[in-house]
Amino acid sequence: MEYFCYHRDRAGSLPLREELLADHWAYMDQYAAEMIARGPTFTDGGTLSGSVHILDLPGPAAARAFAFDEPNYQAGVYRDVLLRRWHNLLGRTMWDFPGGREGGNRYLVLGLGPGAGTGPAVPRDTDELIAYGPLLSDDGVTWLGTAALLRAPDAHTARTVLTADRYAQVEVHDWRFGGRP
Repeated sequence: MEYFCYHRDRAGSLPLREELLADHWAYMDQYAAEMIARGPTFTDGGTLSGSVHILDLPGPAAARAFAFDEPNYQAGVYRDVLLRRWHNLLGRTMWDFPGGREGGNRYLVLGLGPGAGTGPAVPRDTDELIAYGPLLSDDGVTWLGTAALLRAPDAHTARTVLTADRYAQVEVHDWRFGGRP
């Protein structure tokens, strides 16, 4: 089962995050084989604002353990966690993205429900999509939104990957390919 996990940083938690960096990496190393995509998000000003992880895990208990046993979460770095079942509509990992790790601006776009309809269709042009899929209820049945990682010239263009009127809220975050430096 695939899961989307977005840990959002608590204001002022960067020093604590930096202090826990080795623990964070050791924890993430345990999940390397399960990763579909990962990486940090940033504010418009370039300040670290969160971490995205998309993983293939055995079930809900494993997903909750991943999200809530994470050292930064345990220490209070994060203000909240968005954890949802997810479905990989592109069928690849971020490391398979034809555009590679470097070049261009990267974004996380979240369309959050309740929205109209029954989930996303893959856009026609997938050349700039790194990861794309629906955010689902715990049982994987109800569509609650959509998450996309993509390369785009700017945040406004990135936002257009989702049809705004299908969502109660659309968020766009600067994002960078993750993994050990």
